[in-house]
Amino acid sequence: MVSGFKPTWMVTNIYDLTPADLRANGIKVVLTDLDNTLIAWNNPDGTPELHHWLNLLELAGIQVIVVSNNSRARVDRAVAPFNLPYIHRALKPFALGLNRALRRWHLRRDEVVMVGDQLLTDVWAAHHSGVRSVLVKPILKSDAWITKGNRLLEKVVMWRLHRSYPELTWQEDLNERKTH
Repeated sequence: MVSGFKPTWMVTNIYDLTPADLRANGIKVVLTDLDNTLIAWNNPDGTPELHHWLNLLELAGIQVIVVSNNSRARVDRAVAPFNLPYIHRALKPFALGLNRALRRWHLRRDEVVMVGDQLLTDVWAAHHSGVRSVLVKPILKSDAWITKGNRLLEKVVMWRLHRSYPELTWQEDLNERKTH
């Protein structure tokens, strides 16, 4: 049961995913969670670092698509400055939103990675849609009220993961070591 929560990689933050590392792993499309992964949940405008990272990926021909459980209005407002495509109301932890993205943009599962800050939604959905996953540390230590319960349960799941997979560690990039 705990294996469904095991990420392919654990990387400190999304900006550590370089175009070279992504390409070396056959990744052409990054599906990403929005809040506390791509942007701070309470700062929808993003940072200069985010703009730089998105530009690097665009120049490398790597597409970024936001897959969020948030409403259309919330996601549209957040991604408008970046001109990113998105799936709203993704219903993670179910694979519905990820599968919608795969179909809409005609993506191959082996060329896609899902990046998110939650085991219980992002990583679980990636497993059930058949794509690889990257767990990142949340941008902020605080969360929106709806996520706080997940974080408590996630601590228990992470403890179980570490017991079952002692090799799970935070990495600086994708090349250090795959967790499975």
